Amino acid sequence: MTFDGTDFHAALIHELKNNLGVLSMTLDRIPLLGEAEHDAMVDSARLLCQRVVGRLHQALLIYKAANQQIHPTLDAYSPHDLIQEIEAMANALAHGRLQIGVAVARDLPALWFFDRDLIEMALLNAIHNALAHARSFIRIEAEMEAGRLALRVRDDSSGYPEHILESVADGRPYTATGTGLGLQFARLIAESHDNKGRLGELRLSNDPGAVFCLLLP
Repeated sequence: MTFDGTDFHAALIHELKNNLGVLSMTLDRIPLLGEAEHDAMVDSARLLCQRVVGRLHQALLIYKAANQQIHPTLDAYSPHDLIQEIEAMANALAHGRLQIGVAVARDLPALWFFDRDLIEMALLNAIHNALAHARSFIRIEAEMEAGRLALRVRDDSSGYPEHILESVADGRPYTATGTGLGLQFARLIAESHDNKGRLGELRLSNDPGAVFCLLLP
């Protein structure tokens, strides 16, 4: 029997992710007391734990993508329902600290083909980043752009650093830490969506706050 270090590390990440998931659910059950210091500490611990769980999940998928291509499970889903569910999750995470808004175009299709679980994870990662940096609001948007479904998370933060925007424009890999890991994950997910050779795309911009956008063919 040979020892495979990469498989061991993947298994370890998976175990840590599951344990932190249990810890996250435990933190969710701690009641808020209406005391600013106590409630802020509980919120901070809860958000941090959920972000680490997300990062570990992303690390596993990136590990998988490095060894074999990601194959999304495409099916017809309602973008309207997806946006409503992301809004509900964002409100639960924000705990009233920020205003969460939604903007859905009137011509948004009733159904679109995408991997529901992967797209939700990518959008939730963007929500977590926005929660960490937004000043007062986060807005979740959905519209059609040049024949592709555009899903956006917009906030009023100071925006993305220039080196991250340049990495997106040039197609260079991101640093596999912090925000960079989540963006690498989102780009892999977007580009795994293929419709007759037309690939999905991740776009980032500042307008003036950070704008995270997934374009799905």
